[in-house]
Amino acid sequence: GFHLESEESSSLLQTAVSVLQSSYLDSTSQDSFQYSQAILVENHVFLSELKAFAQAKEAAGYSQEELEETFAFLLFDNEEEAKEVCQTGLRVNSSSISTLGDPAKGVYISKHADCLHPRPWYHGKSGYIVICKLIKGKVKVVSENYTTSYTCPSPGYDCHVAVSRSNIPSKASHCQAFEQSQYYVYEVSDGSTAERPRQICPYIVI
Repeated sequence: GFHLESEESSSLLQTAVSVLQSSYLDSTSQDSFQYSQAILVENHVFLSELKAFAQAKEAAGYSQEELEETFAFLLFDNEEEAKEVCQTGLRVNSSSISTLGDPAKGVYISKHADCLHPRPWYHGKSGYIVICKLIKGKVKVVSENYTTSYTCPSPGYDCHVAVSRSNIPSKASHCQAFEQSQYYVYEVSDGSTAERPRQICPYIVI
């Protein structure tokens, strides 16, 4: 019945909103965003690949913490782009950022749900957020690299993050905060990089 569907979708919306809110960088964001609709992404290929990735890494001796599922976020201006990522997955060469690793060999995804774009949102702007499940695996902290000789994926690791600066001045630019809260995720096997790292699985579009 219709009632059940709307109940289901409202609980999905609640789930999505609580995931987003628990991932804010800035506590004032609680009041800044309104979310209207959530769509569950049921992509069985991606789900099974996420599971396969976890099993392979578990067999390789990864800890439970390294295998834990967490959430990460992508922002799109229009629904078509958001849906496309849900269908085709997050692929290499899709990022304009290159500070943590070569965008041709891995993908970038945001750690914070309120820091999804190099520029702050202005009032009245809307967009589509894709919440993804992410298994970070072995994470390597790397220095940000602003040169054109990009940092390559690190052998034995699955993810790069920026050196965390506990002393980020509060007036640090939004762009810096955005770059510092990215995961750079990749999957390398036999020296070649996967076009779509299996450890990212689109979960909800909101």
